[in-house]
Parts: sequence; structure tokens; C-alpha cells
Amino acid sequence: MGAVRAEFLKVKRSLSWVVVLLLPVALVLVGTVNTVVSGERPEEGWHTLWLRSVVLYGLFPLTVGIGVLASLVWRVEHRGGNWNALMGGPTPALRIVAAKAAVVSALAAAMQGVMLAAVVLAGKLVFALPGLPPGRYVLISAVIAAACVPVAVLQSGLSMLMRSFAAPVAMAFLGAAGAIVLLMLGAGAAASALPYALVGRATQLGTGTFADTGALTLGGAASIAGAAALLTGVLIAASALLLDRTDARA
Repeated sequence: MGAVRAEFLKVKRSLSWVVVLLLPVALVLVGTVNTVVSGERPEEGWHTLWLRSVVLYGLFPLTVGIGVLASLVWRVEHRGGNWNALMGGPTPALRIVAAKAAVVSALAAAMQGVMLAAVVLAGKLVFALPGLPPGRYVLISAVIAAACVPVAVLQSGLSMLMRSFAAPVAMAFLGAAGAIVLLMLGAGAAASALPYALVGRATQLGTGTFADTGALTLGGAASIAGAAALLTGVLIAASALLLDRTDARA
């Protein structure tokens, strides 16, 4: 827990929180503006607003946003002599990797919380939708947060290996593009094996878009969460092994 606490202290005043707040709000605004400009009210209420905001969010922005967060979390380690201090310290590689990934995952989960809150505000203030969104959107948000974890671990590993801030973000963009192709082809099994595609599947739950059937079931949600847990374990182990074999820099 000490390592995780230390990592959270590092990002306390970083730009990470700007990404967490602005990215999901911007996507909800895009969905809201598109609906207003079309001159139509959301035909299916909360579902229409969710579809126009969250599905778009899951195609590119969410993955790229996690890539930016990972680069920000690792940025301090690639400056000055911080890398050598990290490698020469007493903290085991596995604990370092897990702590960094935990922070990125927590920030990604916070983004989903902001997204859900922004959808509620847009629905109430702009469209005066009745009540609150159905409880299934809370479940879907939790599944999305779980699916973000392996992406956070993967992007954290890339940001660990690459000193460039932009290169891991570019990898996230390419990964998201490949995920869209898989989802359009209906490659469910392959999507479960690719972290970027798993996030796409999670954001499409219950919407009927791409490979989604439109039905939200506990089995479908559990399969995504299970795949996320498996991928997370594999990626953390691989990242720790790579960091353990990395030398100090001259």
C-alpha cells in the first residue's frame, strides 16, 4: 500500500486530473450537441443519450485517454536521474509495476464516474429526462472500469519502456483502431484477448452496436470482467519481468 500511496502523491497535482475531468465531459457534450443540432429529442430517453456518448467514448477517446494518463504517471521517472533512483531502490519490480498500474486504473475508473455523472447532468439539464438513468448503466459503468484495468496495465508497461511521452499514446490509438476492426468483424473471442477491444465491448454492452446483441446479461458482464482479470494478471507479470531485467541508464 505504501507504493500505491506514493504514486498517488506523485499525480496529486499533475495534469492527470484534467484528463479525468475534461475527456468524458467533452464526449458527453459532443453527444448532446449532436442531438440538439439534429432537432430531435432522445427517442429512447436515457438510452439514446448513453448510446451517443459512451459508445463513441469507447471507440478511441477512452483508450487514448488511458494512454495519456499512463504517460503522465511514468513521466516523472524518465526525468533526470529518477530512473536510476527507481532501479537502485529497494522496491521490487512487481510492486512498482502494480502500484503504477493501480494508479492508472483508478484514474480510468474515475473517468467513468465523471462520464456517468455528465450523462445524468446532460439528460436532466438539457433534455429534462424523467428520473435517473436505469440501474443497468451503473453495472455497465462498473464493467467498463474493470475492462479499463488491462489497458491501464498495458499502457503503463509501454510508458515504462518508452521514454517518449507521445509514443505510448500513439500505440493506444493504433490499438483502438485495430479493436474497432475486430469489433466490426464480430470477432468476440479475439476481442476478449485484446485489451483495447475488451474496452470497446464493455462500452457497447446493452447497446446493440457492432458485435453487441443489445441484451445486457450478468453472464456477458461477468465474461468481460473475467477476461479483464486474466489479462491483468498476465500483463502485470510480463511488465514486472521486463522491468526486473532493465538496467540503469547512463
